[in-house]
Amino acid sequence: MAQFSNMATLSYNGTVANSNIVTGEIVEVLSAAKTAVTDTYTGDDKLAYVVSVVNSGTTAYNNLTLTDNLGGYTSTTGTVYPLTYVPGSVKLYVNGVLQPQPTATAGPPLTITGINIPANSNAVIVYEAETNGFTPLAADSTVNNTATLTGTGITTPVTADETVTAAAAPVLSISKSLSPTVVNENGQVTYTFTITNTGNTEADAADNVVLSDTFDPPLSNISVTYNGTAWTDPTNYTYNDTTGAFSTVAGQITVPAATYTTNADGSIATTPGTATVTVTGTL
Repeated sequence: MAQFSNMATLSYNGTVANSNIVTGEIVEVLSAAKTAVTDTYTGDDKLAYVVSVVNSGTTAYNNLTLTDNLGGYTSTTGTVYPLTYVPGSVKLYVNGVLQPQPTATAGPPLTITGINIPANSNAVIVYEAETNGFTPLAADSTVNNTATLTGTGITTPVTADETVTAAAAPVLSISKSLSPTVVNENGQVTYTFTITNTGNTEADAADNVVLSDTFDPPLSNISVTYNGTAWTDPTNYTYNDTTGAFSTVAGQITVPAATYTTNADGSIATTPGTATVTVTGTL
């Protein structure tokens, strides 16, 4: 609720007289709330935001503009933006009815124009944004972004913000290599499995990580190492030399959390945690 005041001045014959000061209040009839569909994020993630606007007044608001700062924050090089608008994702509903798609300019900041809200009505603006190279990923990191509604008839910009938190979880991927790739019959080969963790939490024994593979053709007389340490069957893994089925015992593989550093341009560099399993055997 905004207040205003003013005073009149009367001048005559070189004399000035001031009136009393009158004060009034402008009752704001537009209100807004912003919600993220999910309250956590990871790297390479996509977030959906819902901005709900209520017009409780008797006058329509037309051609309004919604601006989203996409979580911009100050780094050593200036303002960086941890979210990127997903082109074409914006949708506008008025009183629950889908409207023609408004115009969105990705920015940053994101601007959405052409929003019309009739009297005694509500509007819902939905759009998506992706995490990017400036999104903080360390444990307890957050992204806070603010939506601001402006336009003719709005005395004070209407704002709504939302905060999402970096998910505290391991994020694992695996790659496999073979050496040598050309081998004689009854020759020896080595499969190397590299597991990487780009998440901010260690994959520990409780996560029950299991690596499984079926070697074709099956290997015989295998030897297995984990991060360079010899493993034994069945304590650490199981293997069927008839079918070639190989599997590690649940919880034997752990992978450290990633580490994060900030580059000179404000972007976030991720150094994954890694674990390596090798299986060597004869074809």
